[in-house]
Amino acid sequence: VQLQASGGGLVQTGGSLRLSCAASGRTPSSYAMGWFRQPQGKDREFVAAISLGADDDTDYADSVKGRFTISRDNAKSTVYLQMNSLKPGDTAVYYCALDPQAAGLWRYYHSRDYWGKGTQVTVSS
Repeated sequence: VQLQASGGGLVQTGGSLRLSCAASGRTPSSYAMGWFRQPQGKDREFVAAISLGADDDTDYADSVKGRFTISRDNAKSTVYLQMNSLKPGDTAVYYCALDPQAAGLWRYYHSRDYWGKGTQVTVSS
């Protein structure tokens, strides 16, 4: 499985960005996709996840709830992260991930089967 992420960049406080992550290759029969981020000098942290399939299971870190929205396109095996009202504290390298584990459990376990290359998001004050 390969994950191709895009959409990072530089934005001012209060601005918006949308990240995309497309999966290719032999994906599991049931899986979730989502995002983690790693601020410089800090540990990687969970951001959001969504199950791809018939259900609509999503989960968000408390720090982004109400500002970020994760969505999916099952036909394209792609997830999107719409980030609004961005703050300097959102500055980080954002990593896309894919894993058979349900989206609701991603916040508890950060080990994922597949990772994409990170994309930098910088929010200036």
